[in-house]
Amino acid sequence: MEVGKVAQAEDFYVRFWGVRGSIACAGHEFERYGGNTSCVEIRCGKHILVFDGGTGIRALGAALKPEEPVDLDLFLSHSHFDHIVGIPFFGSLFNAQNKVRLWAGHLLPDRTLKDVMGKMMAAPLFPVPPEIFAAQTSFLDFRAGESFEPRAGVRLATASLNHPNHATGYRVEFDGHSICYVTDTEHKKEGPDQGILKLIRDADIVIYDSTYTDEEYPRFAGWGHSTWQEGVRLAEAANAKRLVIFHHDPSHDDTIMDRIAEAAEKMRPGTVVAREGLTLRP
Repeated sequence: MEVGKVAQAEDFYVRFWGVRGSIACAGHEFERYGGNTSCVEIRCGKHILVFDGGTGIRALGAALKPEEPVDLDLFLSHSHFDHIVGIPFFGSLFNAQNKVRLWAGHLLPDRTLKDVMGKMMAAPLFPVPPEIFAAQTSFLDFRAGESFEPRAGVRLATASLNHPNHATGYRVEFDGHSICYVTDTEHKKEGPDQGILKLIRDADIVIYDSTYTDEEYPRFAGWGHSTWQEGVRLAEAANAKRLVIFHHDPSHDDTIMDRIAEAAEKMRPGTVVAREGLTLRP
């Protein structure tokens, strides 16, 4: 566990439950960084915010105390399968004491999150529909670019990302600090994405889609993902304090991730490679 400062009454931190992109990976070669797909927990004092519902969300559900009622918000970057496949296995949705609000900013006006989840959890793809959830469950849609306050004292700014079928980036502000969650997005040839630069300006922590290296990227142009080097360039341009490399490609085992971590530290000291169980505070 990596901690930026001693925890206080109004604690603000991010914990990683799933850091992999595209598909979950099993095997000893993924043990140190983790093989679960995207799921990030951000605690804002007593408020629980979750970003994406990949396979990592199952472990988060198991870690939340079942004897204590949970009231949380789950924000999706988008609804590609690797980011929502864990939702039907999220234990907090099966406790009638709980309240869970699911949010999406990429679907309107053509679709709603409730419709998308209903189609995923429908025969012949899944045996039970979302109505199986015992928790008080809400499906809420907004438009990327909007800002709002989902919980008292917690402010969210959002931005549209460059990804097939659209995606949303988030900035969480609480107690004078900020954490940004920016995945899945492809950088632009003409220069830094101005929407992302605005979103992450002066942020304490920026979690960024670093699926590829600059050397790999040309083979995957158009797939909707970026590189860790582009993340460094964006963090520098935006004066962000700490960059977190995230959404690791399934072909990048622990050995490759070690090499990326070493290179990133040289390029921008203090850069972190996300791994399951890592906790960071601004």
